[in-house]
Amino acid sequence: MLLQIENLSVHYGAIHALKGISLEVAAGEIVTLIGPNGAGKTTLLRTISGVLRGSSGQILYDGFPMEMMPPHRIVAQGIAQVPEGRLIFQNLTVLENLELGAYSRRDRHGLKVEQEWIFHLFPRLQERLSQQAGTLSGGEQQMLAIGRALMAKPRLLLLDEPSLGLAPALVQQIFKALVEINRQGTTLLLVEQDAYLALETSQRGYVMETGEIKLSGKSAELLSNPQVKKAYLGQ
Repeated sequence: MLLQIENLSVHYGAIHALKGISLEVAAGEIVTLIGPNGAGKTTLLRTISGVLRGSSGQILYDGFPMEMMPPHRIVAQGIAQVPEGRLIFQNLTVLENLELGAYSRRDRHGLKVEQEWIFHLFPRLQERLSQQAGTLSGGEQQMLAIGRALMAKPRLLLLDEPSLGLAPALVQQIFKALVEINRQGTTLLLVEQDAYLALETSQRGYVMETGEIKLSGKSAELLSNPQVKKAYLGQ
């Protein structure tokens, strides 16, 4: 199992944000997390990537405990995150943003290969290499955020709301790229507001509410679950 989370709790002061979360992600999977705003999905991703610290429980990556590791070490181990809101470096160029994504890598000769792969996924980035990132459209910024994370050559890619604020045509383009990234061997853990699209794209899913896992299973099963249909699919 590539990622195992066992009984993970996270507190923000007196607020119990995650309450004994357990989940797993196998190598090669796309696993999605759905749930209402405030359910703890972003908190979970930020804890996996080391930005937040759990108060109890364990995070195992490839069998090794990660919960006390600093974020830069976690990236170097093969976990990269595409944060909610993209958080690109607005005043830097597209190329500079991509180069910063590779800061932890030592195989500098491999960076050109990664860049070409990203340009294959998102040709628009190649067209705008010298452009300031802050002048890109929302969709282009999301492409850049994904490309920046891919420059770290992750085995596990964490994505937080990649469709947020994008037009439907761009959302389809982004998700087509995510499927291609997965086909090329990168495992994805996806937090997504569009529950239907997320479950259609993934193999398995978890439903989070108020800091807990309420449901889990194969994505097809969750798509046909009456509770999920009513709460998240508008059916």
